[in-house]
Amino acid sequence: MPETNWRYANESEVARIIYVNKMDRMGADFYRVVDQVKKVLGANALIMTLPVGIEDDFVGIIDLMEMKAWIWDESGDPLNYKITDIPAEYKDKAEEYREMMVETALDQDDDLMEKYLDGEQPSVDELKRCIRKGTINLDFFPTFCGSAFKNKGVQPMLNGVVDYLPSPTEVKPQPEVDMEGTATGEFAIVDIDKPFRALAFKIMDDRFGALTFIRIYSGTLNKGDTILNTFTGKTERIGRLVEMHADDRIELSGAQAGDIIAIVGMKNVQTGHTLCDPKNPATLEPMVFPEPVISIAVAPKDKGGSEKMGIAIGKMVQEDPSFRVETDEDSGETILKGMGELHLDIKVDILKRTHGIELEVGKPQVAYRETITKVTEDSYTHKKQSGGSGQFAKIDYIIEPAEPGSDYEFESKVTGGNVPREFWPAVEKGFKLSMDKGVLAGYPLLDIKITLLDGGFHAVDSSAVAFEIAAKAAYRQTIPKAGPQIIEPIMKVDVFTPDDHVGDVIGDLNRRRGMIKSQEAGITGVRIKANCPLSEMFGYIGDLRTMTSGRGQFSMEFSHYLPCPKNVADEVIKEAQERNAKK
Repeated sequence: MPETNWRYANESEVARIIYVNKMDRMGADFYRVVDQVKKVLGANALIMTLPVGIEDDFVGIIDLMEMKAWIWDESGDPLNYKITDIPAEYKDKAEEYREMMVETALDQDDDLMEKYLDGEQPSVDELKRCIRKGTINLDFFPTFCGSAFKNKGVQPMLNGVVDYLPSPTEVKPQPEVDMEGTATGEFAIVDIDKPFRALAFKIMDDRFGALTFIRIYSGTLNKGDTILNTFTGKTERIGRLVEMHADDRIELSGAQAGDIIAIVGMKNVQTGHTLCDPKNPATLEPMVFPEPVISIAVAPKDKGGSEKMGIAIGKMVQEDPSFRVETDEDSGETILKGMGELHLDIKVDILKRTHGIELEVGKPQVAYRETITKVTEDSYTHKKQSGGSGQFAKIDYIIEPAEPGSDYEFESKVTGGNVPREFWPAVEKGFKLSMDKGVLAGYPLLDIKITLLDGGFHAVDSSAVAFEIAAKAAYRQTIPKAGPQIIEPIMKVDVFTPDDHVGDVIGDLNRRRGMIKSQEAGITGVRIKANCPLSEMFGYIGDLRTMTSGRGQFSMEFSHYLPCPKNVADEVIKEAQERNAKK
């Protein structure tokens, strides 16, 4: 989505130009699109070209810098164009937009603006210098139009890339970090005489082998060099370097700072890894990828597909860092996580069509947990006598709720040796192992504190095993008395929506048992932050896009656990009982 990409580019402070494409299509309207750029994206579009004709009659563009028209003939050959004077019917409009372009550009230079106000027209070179400065400063965005499919208007746009966008030496240098991700204060300066630094930004698997696309920030790289991957700590020897032109490759013997190339056949390199000179190791600031917003469970329909699925998913994860895979510890399912339902639909389709793996697709179970609400003091005695040495262990203890997020705490207050110190770890272990299964629905128990107060032992029959068994039995005896309850994962949800859909989005989040934390107005819309139960968020992306005419976006991450409402807890317990009955 252009709106989402524009927002990401704003956050990264990336200079850019705008190309309004498909001017030969039915309904094309360059001026309406420019108006949308200003209103929807909040961007200052600096118009550099105007269309000549519309829809089927689109034949070329007017270059406002040179005040000339580029007109293509009917042959369909993109090189068959001529540069002419501006047609008479477009003269006034071209003059109007040229004046607007000049005035906006000269805001970058007070001296040139003063001369312009005194009646002196700036030269083309002076204008280009001002536009370049404003583009790099993100004050405006040069805007071109054309039809890329028919190569009409593409040439001036490419000239604009050269004239106005920053070279590698004109952007902020890439910071270096240590292995913990903390900035070192050093930078990868674009200089061929500096130590080699490069970032792997894309992995692609094709018929000739894995291609690792890299951007070289400093130094040089030659065929046969040995480089270090600071993420893995392993070195690799460079075999083949290629420059890619779509599917065509040009073999290279070397490359240098500022180049973007591909390396053939690298191992253990993933997107975001730093490649550097082994004698001068450094790590570049890693690429940041948005967290997945939706997940599904998949399983191969036949046993033979499991291995094929594992290999295929491994390749897909390497190629796409926004695609994640994990195994659900509770259900054993393979969970695919991605940026949206379409993203995951495509991944499933790739597994089916490209790799021939038929899948059963479902959704993962919500990772519910259990906890307790009451402080309960209790005692348990374990006795067993069946020939030979017996087993004896007695424990007196308190089980109580702990601070949220503390998971499990154990403390012994035994004095006088009634429970010898060497048996305390066995008691702790017995309780901890039991917590893997709650008493209500079998979900793990969280946020519990156990204090061992007293007990008893037998000089012959007591052992670590006896005390561990006593703790497990004590757990089963006491937890049902301690007010057990189901707790559910609460997610931090960050929703972006256009202004005119804020009410619908907030209302929908409230219906999903969400708690609105904040609203923050931005240039292109409103960011809403809320806490919502994970169980209510399945399918949310589809509903959000419906509410916002496809313009809404969201991300979410785990925050904490909270008690379920009674009706939800009852349903969770019922489903658990049904699953257990089937087993």
